[in-house]
Amino acid sequence: MISVLPFPSLFAWLRGLSAGVRAGGGAPAAPPAINELYHSRRLSLVRLAVLMVDDLPTAEDIVQDVFTALYRKHGPELRGVSDPNAYLITGVTNAARSALRRRRTARAYLPPPEEAVPAAEDEALLGEGDREMLRELRGLTARQRQVLVLRYWSELSEGEIADTLRVSRGTVKSTAHRALSILRARLGER
Repeated sequence: MISVLPFPSLFAWLRGLSAGVRAGGGAPAAPPAINELYHSRRLSLVRLAVLMVDDLPTAEDIVQDVFTALYRKHGPELRGVSDPNAYLITGVTNAARSALRRRRTARAYLPPPEEAVPAAEDEALLGEGDREMLRELRGLTARQRQVLVLRYWSELSEGEIADTLRVSRGTVKSTAHRALSILRARLGER
């Protein structure tokens, strides 16, 4: 198995991530220019982003975007940034979290179901009255459509419909009455 993180110890690498750039003697040096910082930190930041998003192209984009934001905000000499390493780590972490939120939202999205399109033969065989009736049937509730189709298409009795739908005979009667009233009203308007 090929490792994305080619370093001996993950924990040592993470500790080194937060260590600032130091000059000799342990005193903090002036912030490096952005091009120096990019060349020295880019790879470790990409590794950090890969650990978070598990996707190399996305990780590279995240790091590039964070460096771009740092440059736009503070210029090439990074004036006003006391610890550019902390800025970069925070930026990469926040951008990776945002990428994961967007990914989760995209995966949760369910496109609306496509409407069933009748076959061309069916449309050719149906008259205008039949097409109008089918359009109006689609406007009824699912239960109303079920009762009417079972009653008038399948020619089941009220008792058989009640058994099939697991409802009472009274529910079948009232549902059929309401559905027929709606259809009469809608078809009578035209």
